[in-house]
Amino acid sequence: MATGPHQDRRASLPLASATAGGRRAAPGGMPAPSRERQASTSAGDELDPPYHLLLLDDDQHSYAYVVEMLGAVLGYGPEKAYVLARIVDTEGRVIIETGPHDRVTEHQRQIHSYGADPRIATSLGSMSAVVEPAPA
Repeated sequence: MATGPHQDRRASLPLASATAGGRRAAPGGMPAPSRERQASTSAGDELDPPYHLLLLDDDQHSYAYVVEMLGAVLGYGPEKAYVLARIVDTEGRVIIETGPHDRVTEHQRQIHSYGADPRIATSLGSMSAVVEPAPA
């Protein structure tokens, strides 16, 4: 690991010895940040509120389509994607992702552009997904 002007030289000491001002060392030998430093960094690093991406049920898409689409768009394995397909089928909607607005809206766009289910002749287009603010 490269050393820089802000690296604590005590990081190379064994964990039991790497303390600063009576503070215990964090994993990896680095001293735990002081309360003052924790407060100053967390105050300036506000996170965007999370959003849910919900998949909506319809009768125009097969389980196989949903499993394939969730794998392609979100990288979900077949087991997880099948469980989500069952939930959307029985409950009418399912949260498929929670995250920053930019990420969930990009995935929503990908779902909306995924196309019709070739297994169902009456399928005319992609599934629908909506973005909603996640409760705080």
